[in-house]
Amino acid sequence: MRYRLVIFDWDGTLMDSESRIVTCMQAAARDVGWGELSRESVRDIIGLGLPEAIARLCPGIADDQARMLRERYAHHFVSADQQPMSFFPGVEAGVARLRQNPDIRLAVATGKSRRGLERVFAANGSGDWFHASRTADETRSKPHPQMLEELLAELDVEVGEAVMVGDTEYDLDMARALGMDRAAVTYGVHTVERLERSQPVFVAGSFAELIDWLHQ
Repeated sequence: MRYRLVIFDWDGTLMDSESRIVTCMQAAARDVGWGELSRESVRDIIGLGLPEAIARLCPGIADDQARMLRERYAHHFVSADQQPMSFFPGVEAGVARLRQNPDIRLAVATGKSRRGLERVFAANGSGDWFHASRTADETRSKPHPQMLEELLAELDVEVGEAVMVGDTEYDLDMARALGMDRAAVTYGVHTVERLERSQPVFVAGSFAELIDWLHQ
């Protein structure tokens, strides 16, 4: 096994949540009178913490309107939970394969809130897969590396023994800032060309391909 610690992004890397994030953010923007947000503009901010995402999507937005937008986004997202989201193909089997090795630690570093991550953990029982997790509302948002620094400290792993796996430049640049290895997956929201600018050590077209590489 290449690493002692594998850190996964959530949305766009493990879970196929792009469509829900986009539609909920678009609905929230309409609710607060901001107007229509394009699908591509919302896809671009997936992975950031919600305040940072809104600031990028809606430059110049007033504080009160931004607060209302966050509230409406959360409302739409929770309301949509009646239709469970799915993991990408191969994720459940791939994570189970990693968990067979008692020397490997698994973690999540996500732009979701703690409440949102715990909600999805409870919905599909995936919380038991991971030894630790960090969310954007309890530390600094990507691409700042603080959440990775905290995970390394909590799990007592050196930076050279860990890899960050993600589908956006925010994931990869967070790891790059620490000198941590980073692996990109191309089935998420950012293009291969954009991911490659962050100099990943590996680029996977599927989760199964990623798992095979990790086990080499």
